[in-house]
Amino acid sequence: MGLLPHSPNQKLVRFILIVEMRDRDMRAARTYRPVFSLSWFLVVLLVIPLLVLLLIFLIQPLSSSSSSSTATWIVDNSSTSGNFSYSLALTAAQEWPQPPAEAPLTSFLYGSPSPAPAPHQITTGAIQVGGSRRVKSWRSMKLDKLEASLGKARSSIREAAGTSLARLRNKINSTSKTVQLVHDDDPDYVPHGRIYRNAHAFHRSYLLMEKLFKIYVYEEGEVPLFHNGPCKSIYSSEGRFIHEMEMGKLYRTKDLDEAHVYFIPVSVANLVQYLYVPDSKDLDPMKRAIVDYVKVIADRHPFWNRSLGADHFMLSCHDWGPMTSSFVPNLFHKSIRVLCNANTSEGFNPSKDASFPEINLLTGEISRLGGQPPSTRTVLAFFAGHLHGHIRYLLLNEWKGKDQDVQVYEALPKQVSYEKKLKSSKFCLCPSGYEVASPRVVEAIYAECVPVLISDTYVPPFSDVLNWKSFSVQIDVKNISDIKNILMGISHRQYLRMQRNVKQVQRHFVVNGPPRRYDVFHMIVHSIWLRRLNIRVHDFQNQ
Repeated sequence: MGLLPHSPNQKLVRFILIVEMRDRDMRAARTYRPVFSLSWFLVVLLVIPLLVLLLIFLIQPLSSSSSSSTATWIVDNSSTSGNFSYSLALTAAQEWPQPPAEAPLTSFLYGSPSPAPAPHQITTGAIQVGGSRRVKSWRSMKLDKLEASLGKARSSIREAAGTSLARLRNKINSTSKTVQLVHDDDPDYVPHGRIYRNAHAFHRSYLLMEKLFKIYVYEEGEVPLFHNGPCKSIYSSEGRFIHEMEMGKLYRTKDLDEAHVYFIPVSVANLVQYLYVPDSKDLDPMKRAIVDYVKVIADRHPFWNRSLGADHFMLSCHDWGPMTSSFVPNLFHKSIRVLCNANTSEGFNPSKDASFPEINLLTGEISRLGGQPPSTRTVLAFFAGHLHGHIRYLLLNEWKGKDQDVQVYEALPKQVSYEKKLKSSKFCLCPSGYEVASPRVVEAIYAECVPVLISDTYVPPFSDVLNWKSFSVQIDVKNISDIKNILMGISHRQYLRMQRNVKQVQRHFVVNGPPRRYDVFHMIVHSIWLRRLNIRVHDFQNQ
């Protein structure tokens, strides 16, 4: 039987059903709303920033890696102005740049000021490097901010170098009040007089140091080789400074990125005591100790490699301090070395290295300050000390037991007091020994006896601030035989002025516990502060 054709009613019913289905689909399409559209939008807003942050944190450790043998760093001497800036791309194999034609910042304390530099501009965000744009890291931007503050300090010191004392007091009034909250002993002292190369510049620099300067002390290393030093010996200056940096709170910061300089807390005196076998001439244990230490801090932190050590410093009062620093070439040539043995013939560079005084504290305490008034000082010149180097040999050979005015002893008679001799002499002879430094310089200052420095290559302590010609006599080694004539040629009036200056300069050589403003601890720190101002560190590894 064949298929019967659809009836008209069936066709109509089918057509109506089809139309109704299409109409229902169209209505559903018009009323459809994505259920998760808003939720997905919020998820995207949250997830994308999180992915960006995650990417940054993954990249950051790579950029702050301490391995930078192929990285390029630039260190220049102070500012971006034409008068003071010089730069040189440094790699691990290159030497420290030569001093600029223009004198460094320390020269502002010597005499007339130089023009103020152009203000330092901080660049944030994207920068142009080698034809491509890179984004600075937070560490690089913090360094830029730190360098900008140092740039302002340089400008302020230059300005003060040509400012009268009255104007200086007005301009730094607000800063002085801030400092006095921390240092309430003799808060009104203002450097003045001929003992300073430039009292105004020094005062401004000192106040800025108290306000801004931050030192980070590396925590690596174990005592007694590190973080410790002798405090009751001829090397007391070394031990006392290390102790104060370790135990005190002045200038120290725990934030590595906040620091202007980084202290390597090694005691050369203790290295010699614990690692060197007398008369063995074996320096390898000492060399390994200092080389390994620098390697450790360079591997753990990015700061040594960032500047190749230019913003790091070590301090030593031992005769072997310069030699020990030579075990690490960058430490010798680039870092700030604070040395008692400030001998220019052994590589001491006054533009980056600092001289500090050798103070013999056998009991841990300084001797009583002062001496007899000038009118009762009957001895023209005095020295007592054993044969210790070529210069002393010449002095003893020329003057020992030969003149009552120039009294030179190899050993004092038992009934004669060394301290009383210092306090009753007008001039105290301070010849160099095997090394250039001598504790007799500070002993003379404590006794208010005008020191006579006999050396050819010695840079006296704090020479960038103090005018040594105003309170001491400096005699070349070749003129030892003419000592009496030289001293007799100083008029009584000139001697009285020099002796008053010795009394005034005492405060800068006194050891205090805890430290007091302008004492020897602060003067050492100020020497480091000045040398940090003389360089500028650019961080390209973290950009």
